Amino acid sequence: QVRLAESGGGLVQVGGSLRLSCAASGRTFSNYSMGWLRQAPGKEREFIAAISWNGHDTYYADSVKGRFTISRDNAKNMVYLQMNSLGPEDTAVYYCAADLSTVVIVTTTRAHFWGQGTQVTVSS
Repeated sequence: QVRLAESGGGLVQVGGSLRLSCAASGRTFSNYSMGWLRQAPGKEREFIAAISWNGHDTYYADSVKGRFTISRDNAKNMVYLQMNSLGPEDTAVYYCAADLSTVVIVTTTRAHFWGQGTQVTVSS
């Protein structure tokens, strides 16, 4: 069992930045690929970013590439999502996910473990 808890969401103006954090506990964190997905009202959950177990490989959706950065600190059991140049289209609930497979995180919404989500609202 891996327990995930997101934090750092909130209200931000267009063009602003936020840093989301995901704290993991339970099984060996460093075994897992980690990712961030988001779900906007009335839309399906979508992949945003993923990072391999050792942090060497990162993956991004085209919609956030160049604006968002995923990182992890295995010593602290933490994953981060730095979000810059935010726009109204980024408004959503952001979820942290963990899976032994990076492919599962990048290509599906069936990661094995999920956090409860944190709301990000970008106002114009």
